[in-house]
Amino acid sequence: MTSPSRPTSPGPWKQAIRILARNRSAMMALAVLALITLGCLLAPLYAHVVARTDPFTSNVAGSISFDGQPVDIMQPNDNPLHLGLSPIGPTWRTTYLLGADSQGRDLAARLLYGGRSSLLISASAALLCLLLAGTAGIAAGFCGGVVDMVISRVLDIMWAVPVYLFAISLSIVMVSQHIRLGPFEIGADNLLVPIVIIALVYVPYAARPIRGRVLALRQAEFVMAARCLGVPGWRIMLRDILPNLTTTLVMMGPLLMALALLAESALSFLSLGVQAPAASWGTIIQDGEGLIYTRPMVCVAPGVAIAGVVLALNILGDGLRDALDVRDAARRSA
Repeated sequence: MTSPSRPTSPGPWKQAIRILARNRSAMMALAVLALITLGCLLAPLYAHVVARTDPFTSNVAGSISFDGQPVDIMQPNDNPLHLGLSPIGPTWRTTYLLGADSQGRDLAARLLYGGRSSLLISASAALLCLLLAGTAGIAAGFCGGVVDMVISRVLDIMWAVPVYLFAISLSIVMVSQHIRLGPFEIGADNLLVPIVIIALVYVPYAARPIRGRVLALRQAEFVMAARCLGVPGWRIMLRDILPNLTTTLVMMGPLLMALALLAESALSFLSLGVQAPAASWGTIIQDGEGLIYTRPMVCVAPGVAIAGVVLALNILGDGLRDALDVRDAARRSA
């Protein structure tokens, strides 16, 4: 007579996913991020099919039709003398839904195209930063000695420079000239430039907690046992240290992406990030700087998009932390 099988408990990762799925705030934040990302990916469809406009072509002399009546895109200002021109405001229709910018371009279409650049740069910069910071943190924490001292001092120097001053300095150097990597040449308008700049800026902020985690893992019993058995150091790092850093890297991902998005917007606002004719949320805010009193929507729309994505990323990061902390507790008690 066979004894009834004991129910198997879910693995730590499955348990973490279940906890995250029950977190309503995190799920709402994830849904907001998914909707914004989907909308930005569908930017060409919106521009060419729905709005029927080219968001990268100046249209200061153009006009649109409202109820059979032509309306100029650039209209006289509302001041008493009616001096100067201002772009048309929000129409709340398919064409020029949010109005136009100073060049007569459809703001809604540019907002979606700008979101593609901003989200791509911030996500790529966060991944590159985690890769660089993970490599530096693991090497410093596991090797120790001279390697740890050299890497730590380099990180201290980078840490001592203010974030945006460091980013602006790197941007001025990299944007003002072409970068040659063997047979490859990276132009100033290539999105790789802001990605590399932002990733380098935040490496010390991510490498320090990773190094501290590795220092604790290096004293763990399973690492000491592997060393006593003569397992090579590179194998211990790949098979013992790195898997135990996964939760730390996952939790840091949304936070780094939020910081990267803010940095990219600031650099693009200063004309040191995304270069024309490409658009990002930072460049759109720069375009609307002179329209803040007449057509504030040009600045408000990308600002709301940035704030919404950053808030959603922070809420999602908190949810991941809560779920993965339980995963760590389950793994330690197993």
